[in-house]
Amino acid sequence: MFSSLKIRNYRLFFVGQVVSNTGTWMQRIAQDWLVLSLTGSATAVGVTTALQFLPMLLFGLYGGVLVDRLPKRRTLLFTQSAMAATGLALAALTLTGLVQVWHVYLAAFLAGLATVVDNPARQSFVSEMVGPDQLQNAVSLNSANFQSARLVGPAVAGLMITGVGTGWAFLFNGLSFLAPITGLLLMRARELHVVDRAPRGKGQLREGLRYVAGRPELIWTITLVGFIGTFGFNFPVYLSAFADDVFHAGAGTYSLFNTLMAVGSLAGALLAARRGTARMRVLIAAAMTFGALEAVAALAPSLWLFALLMAPIGMFGMTVNVTANTSVQMATDPAMRGRVMALYMMVFMGGSPVGAPIAGWITDAYGVRAGLAVGGAISVLAAAGIGLALARVGGLRLSVGWNGGHPHVRFVPRERREEPVAV
Repeated sequence: MFSSLKIRNYRLFFVGQVVSNTGTWMQRIAQDWLVLSLTGSATAVGVTTALQFLPMLLFGLYGGVLVDRLPKRRTLLFTQSAMAATGLALAALTLTGLVQVWHVYLAAFLAGLATVVDNPARQSFVSEMVGPDQLQNAVSLNSANFQSARLVGPAVAGLMITGVGTGWAFLFNGLSFLAPITGLLLMRARELHVVDRAPRGKGQLREGLRYVAGRPELIWTITLVGFIGTFGFNFPVYLSAFADDVFHAGAGTYSLFNTLMAVGSLAGALLAARRGTARMRVLIAAAMTFGALEAVAALAPSLWLFALLMAPIGMFGMTVNVTANTSVQMATDPAMRGRVMALYMMVFMGGSPVGAPIAGWITDAYGVRAGLAVGGAISVLAAAGIGLALARVGGLRLSVGWNGGHPHVRFVPRERREEPVAV
């Protein structure tokens, strides 16, 4: 389960990301709560989320082209420093009492610009640290890393917001980037698995798109991730509204929801690291279960029932994320990985500028229960449709029957009809 941590360079990267990810989650909680406090609007929270991911939607593919051309370690040093600067600036504005909503919007957008390059660089740099044999394990541990920080970050952020204010959470996030920057500087370059960088030239963006379009296992996986990311993962909008409007609780309850979801997400990531293979049937089943659980949570009558559902939602959501990420990386040529992962992250994260305002509008107009139910229903329908499309591409058909007194549903090879022989 933890085999890739034996590699020194990856171990330095992993430890640095634990600290930085904790700060990132603290800032996310503080940012959402600050916007809700300043405006009282779920739509404003959705706009903040949208602005943070809008650069990925607009420029994500160009970020992938840059990543395939540039040395990834130096690129990460630049992007991590830029994100530290945005956190420190927001901390200064908040602690001095000068912060306004447009400041938060601007900081979210600038952090999103850095993410355009940082995300595909981090995703593709993993293979240079660990090599192909440990890639799947390292991708799963990266997700476990992120979710471990998600356990600590929201809890600390909730205490910090209620105790000393949101500005200190922003300050911690800005300083937390010192850990990954130090880890990158301490790495041994000679121990990295060198990947030939793409030369500067015309048509590299179109080349990446053609590469993905010609591989059904990539295009359909990325399409499913797009639907889930756009309509199913709008939790900053849903959870803050459930805590404030439905259950009439405070920042502590909002942090509790995020923490319980992180417990499930961490379990999902560790199970993926242990599983060893990324199977498409696991991806489709996890996506359908994730959407169904969201729809059930939308109808939860009590705070504690809703809170308990956060753990399985987190587990199946993370299973979707890790399985899709791993299968895309394993199926991609190293020279194309930056562009393919940029497309993957653009679709996954870039869907938020579309989905978050829609979720915020539905929440304000029809209630947060309707918004969460619609997101879950779309996730289920997308997973079912793409599962059938993949089965058709693979020459499979759905088989429904009984086995040992239990319902049995699976995909089996289509029967080939023999052509009549002309005499």
